[in-house]
Amino acid sequence: MARPPSSPEARNVRLLKVGEQVRHVLSDLLTRQQVRDAVLAATTVSVTEVRMTPDLRLATAYVKPLLGEDEEAVLKALRTNTAYFQREVAGRLKLKYAAKIRFESDETFDEAARIEALLRDPKVARDLTAPSSDA
Repeated sequence: MARPPSSPEARNVRLLKVGEQVRHVLSDLLTRQQVRDAVLAATTVSVTEVRMTPDLRLATAYVKPLLGEDEEAVLKALRTNTAYFQREVAGRLKLKYAAKIRFESDETFDEAARIEALLRDPKVARDLTAPSSDA
């Protein structure tokens, strides 16, 4: 019987590795259009990140449709086909427990665009390029 990782760092590395493996399987399924769904077949979906809970029983997959088109319809289609995705991930990864998968919209691109717009603001640019008077 294998021992669980003893240090928190080792546990975190394992969570990241398993999350990345789940992301690859989901990306592969969506890229090869192995899901029989009209919305998913018509849209290119990126799986940007998968976060696992410490017990590896719940995976939260963050997804973003190409160009952000029909995001709500894509999320609904993914959530409708969750059982298929869970079965495929469990079969391909051969983990002790089949992780339940939740699909969430990835808001990091929107947040990055908002920060970029703030940095381009003339008032902020003026403050960033102003000479510092530390002396």
